Amino acid sequence: MDDYLKSDSPVIEALDRAYARSRLSLKTRLDRLRSRAFLLVQCSISAGVAWWMATSVFGHREPFFAPIVAVVCLGMSYGQRLRRVFEVAVGVAVGVFTADVFVHFAGTGPWQVTAVVLVSMSFALLLDGGPLLVAQAGVQGIVVVVLVASPGQAFTRWTDALIGGAVALVAATIVPQAPLRRPRVAASKVVRKISELLRRAVASAVDGDVEGMAEVLASARGTESLLRELRTAADEGLSVLSSSPFPRRHRVGVRAMADLVAPLDRALGSTRVLVRRITVAVGNEESLPDDYLAVIEQLADATDIVARALAENASPMIGRPGLERVAVLTADLPRTASLATETILAQTRSVVVDLLQVTGLDVDEAIAALPAERSRGEDLGPAGLGN
Repeated sequence: MDDYLKSDSPVIEALDRAYARSRLSLKTRLDRLRSRAFLLVQCSISAGVAWWMATSVFGHREPFFAPIVAVVCLGMSYGQRLRRVFEVAVGVAVGVFTADVFVHFAGTGPWQVTAVVLVSMSFALLLDGGPLLVAQAGVQGIVVVVLVASPGQAFTRWTDALIGGAVALVAATIVPQAPLRRPRVAASKVVRKISELLRRAVASAVDGDVEGMAEVLASARGTESLLRELRTAADEGLSVLSSSPFPRRHRVGVRAMADLVAPLDRALGSTRVLVRRITVAVGNEESLPDDYLAVIEQLADATDIVARALAENASPMIGRPGLERVAVLTADLPRTASLATETILAQTRSVVVDLLQVTGLDVDEAIAALPAERSRGEDLGPAGLGN
């Protein structure tokens, strides 16, 4: 908890209650399921194809490892997709091959498990494998020795592992449509969240609702997962572009979405600070000017346009005129003697600058689009206490 909030007991108590209620809602869980639907379908189809290839093409009777390796490779590869698929596939193949050799010549037992884990993980390290490759080499070696140890099927399990890994690599390479859409969808969700936080903060401030304001702040503090999802989606999209022959037409769009990660991170961070400032003001029963709240509401409207453009595969530049109008409005707001109100104004202008960068302006252009604020002397009396 921030130090400057420690003396504000009404805010602290409200925040404690808000955090206690901030569990994942059913809608959030369903949204998560929908966002992973492509991966689930891809894993399930790949498992079936791997089983079919192992049984119908290679004639294996019980290709235990073919579907397992396909699912493991795809399921652990949502970011940096092709590299991770290959890494996991090699790790599994190394572990299965090492275990097959030991089972064939030495049978099963505790010392065999020890030897298989040591040798397979060491071999994976010699191949310059990352943590995924090394761990999978050891885990799959244990599975062979302990669960499916059958000397009569020597080395067929290794072939099954190669089949499953190959199917996963093909699926990750030639079926990349969802990874190319995900960065844009994730960016739209971040921008829409900014709009939602601004609108909820205004509503709670108008009502003087400390409880509501605390819930908004709790929601703002829980937005890091949205940024993680955006970063992962952008990384995956760039990985697909570098490896798949099909999505060339998406190259500019995916890279543009990857370039949005940094400005969206700043915009969401600035919004969290703004919500925190309004929370403190409401908790201290300070009345915020209606003009200020109206401008923040209009900022939420302009942000909605950017979010809608991203969701509809349009350029976020569409939302720039609305943000520039808000920038002008912030410069025309009357100044006050309240430090809390002045801080809210400054932070609102900071959010505008960050969002203008989301629409394609660089930082200097975004700052230049923000007119200078009115002088305090225009609105305050000689004693600095207002007219």
